[in-house]
Amino acid sequence: MRPPLQRLAFAFGSPNFGTESSNCFRSVNLAGLLTFGTLVMGGPPSKETKNCFIWGVNPAYSAPFSMKGLLKSKQAWVNFVHIDPRATPTVKALGGMHLTIRPGTDGALALGMIQTIISEKLYDKDFVTKWVHGFEQLKGYVSQFTPERVSTIAGIPAEQIRAAARSFADGPTALMISSAPIVHHTNGLQNMRAVFSLVALTGNFDRPGGVVAPPRPLLPPDFMGEPEFCFRKILLTDLKPKRADLKQYPVWADLIPEVQMNRLPEYVEAGTIRAMVLFGGNAKIWPQPHLYQKALANMDFSMAVDYFYRPWTHNYVDVLLPAATCFERLGSPACFGRSVYQRQPIEPLGQAREDWQIIADLGTALGLSKEFCNGNLEAFINELLKAAGTTVEELRNAPGSMIAKPPKEPPRFQKFAEGLLRKDGKPGFETPTGKIELYSPILEKNGLDPLPVYAEPVESPVSKPDLAKKYPLVLMTGARVPFYTHSKFRDIPWLSEFQPEPVVNLNAEDAAARGIAEDDYVFIENDYGRIKVKAHVTKTVSRSVVDMFHGWADQDVNALVPRHFDPISGFPPFKAGLCQVRKET
Repeated sequence: MRPPLQRLAFAFGSPNFGTESSNCFRSVNLAGLLTFGTLVMGGPPSKETKNCFIWGVNPAYSAPFSMKGLLKSKQAWVNFVHIDPRATPTVKALGGMHLTIRPGTDGALALGMIQTIISEKLYDKDFVTKWVHGFEQLKGYVSQFTPERVSTIAGIPAEQIRAAARSFADGPTALMISSAPIVHHTNGLQNMRAVFSLVALTGNFDRPGGVVAPPRPLLPPDFMGEPEFCFRKILLTDLKPKRADLKQYPVWADLIPEVQMNRLPEYVEAGTIRAMVLFGGNAKIWPQPHLYQKALANMDFSMAVDYFYRPWTHNYVDVLLPAATCFERLGSPACFGRSVYQRQPIEPLGQAREDWQIIADLGTALGLSKEFCNGNLEAFINELLKAAGTTVEELRNAPGSMIAKPPKEPPRFQKFAEGLLRKDGKPGFETPTGKIELYSPILEKNGLDPLPVYAEPVESPVSKPDLAKKYPLVLMTGARVPFYTHSKFRDIPWLSEFQPEPVVNLNAEDAAARGIAEDDYVFIENDYGRIKVKAHVTKTVSRSVVDMFHGWADQDVNALVPRHFDPISGFPPFKAGLCQVRKET
């Protein structure tokens, strides 16, 4: 439902459309745009892949449908390299090399691998010469990141760093990443650019078995939105000067069509945002959530639409509307590459209405009847489907309510060489230099470091050694568990039976040193607060690292996360805070 909500905001005259992607997907998106000029999310290995790096993601939990293919790739002798502070089910199932990284140091590891690749002349010289900008500058910068030095930063043996670098260069190499772990740090955007630089230097972009630029889908994914339907031209012209995030995050404001929402308390205090409509909004998604609850309460008007009444959010808004569930919604159409699917919903229960209908009615009530089809739901969705050349009626009558429009020719690689990645049709990339940018002119223009530099997390054992004496454990939050999607269905009784209480994963040696046993109640605490949870003693997490799933209303781990934001993306440090764990006495 993001596309119709963008359309509503921009047609109404507000550029301040924002989503939870201010904490999730959009920082990886921004790193891809700055480096390649396009969205890059990596993907699983193919039959041509030799090495596959699974960096900060656990597909066994976050994408279990992919595990069958990954296990087949393992049998086909694909070499897996895992970079994760935890020995996840994915690590255990696929085997291979496991680099147990200290949270927040992904950028240092990537730079150490780059140093090895350059010093041992393992990079793709022809590709770099023709398609990469900033090689010499990056070469000079990474000379200080020897594997020995990086070993002291990231906690990984130097020889493992060299071995990982040689594997990455010995392609084709696939890269699997998530939307959050690498970027959930105070230097997360640059960390992600450093990882992407590995892809560029080794020539692994859009080659068979490598990091592939997918062919154009019939419709962009719902989280991106079809630009014409979303009225994105209005945002880029008339509305841009009004963006709430323009001064604080100018690079984000230039390239991302969503306002950076992490500064909401500041926007409300300054009077920049005075009213808000939330679809599935949750005040607990942010660090220090009490500040966001206060911001909601201090607005002139706020309205929420949700499945459930959630007092930690809805007690602070003026109006709450009941949302229809996915089984009761006609929108949004789902796009799978070159196929589009339209669900056939049942009638919503009670007073619930689907998001698309609420948005169409709001737009019509605001005097935008033409843009919102006078509230006619099917006509409104047909406006989106124009880009795919189909209609709701055609999909309803199609077998399985799905149509497929295969491309006119088979998939092609190295599309950049044929001008298929640029709007002007010229060879190269949609970047200022027309090349993959290890040295970013956009960042330089905005007074930011143009290289993918490394910086310690604002609060870490290295940057704050005195604080680390008091809080010696690194708090990592937000990793998935297989039976919850964030807090979305936490209120369903049968589902909550799988994990009825908040749990912290604690390394067995750290637990023993604190006299903590399995199922003991413990306090996680730091200078920002304290929460009481149940301990799970495990060897899954590394020493000095604790791991907790988020989304518990009463024992909210986000209350322990500081508001230290990445200076480029505005992302919070969900994966590298400092804390102590004590047994309840």
